[in-house]
Amino acid sequence: MIEISIPGFGHVALEHIVMDYNGTMACDGRVLDRVGGLVTTLSKQVTIHVVTADTFGRAAGELKDLPLTLSVLGEEAQDQGKLAYIEALGSDVCACIGNGRNDAAMLERARIGIALLQEEGASIKTVSAADILCRNIAEALTLFIREKRLIATLRS
Repeated sequence: MIEISIPGFGHVALEHIVMDYNGTMACDGRVLDRVGGLVTTLSKQVTIHVVTADTFGRAAGELKDLPLTLSVLGEEAQDQGKLAYIEALGSDVCACIGNGRNDAAMLERARIGIALLQEEGASIKTVSAADILCRNIAEALTLFIREKRLIATLRS
């Protein structure tokens, strides 16, 4: 568990980090640099989940050696599928990371929502639903390792 007290934001007790795959931790179906090491480090404190439509069909192969749970969604109502996934975990103990329109609902409901603006771009709806906007996945995951960055970003 990752526990942090953030002035004005409250106490955060995270058990799960839930991420999208394409556009978030991968580009064109391939895992981005540094993701594996960061996921491995964080998996010692929280459970890592990847929830994806798997557009390129590569997620299982690309993620097979990483300590995480992969869930591949169907074509329809992906936004609701992602939201239902974090609600089943307990949205108040989840941090969620994504970039696509189908990530907006889970970012808004999660205790901490992080939108990314990488090569694939980001949905304005998702950016508006997030608590934080990061330039890349490595920066987003590092917030949970260097927690004072998270505090500095979210405090009021």
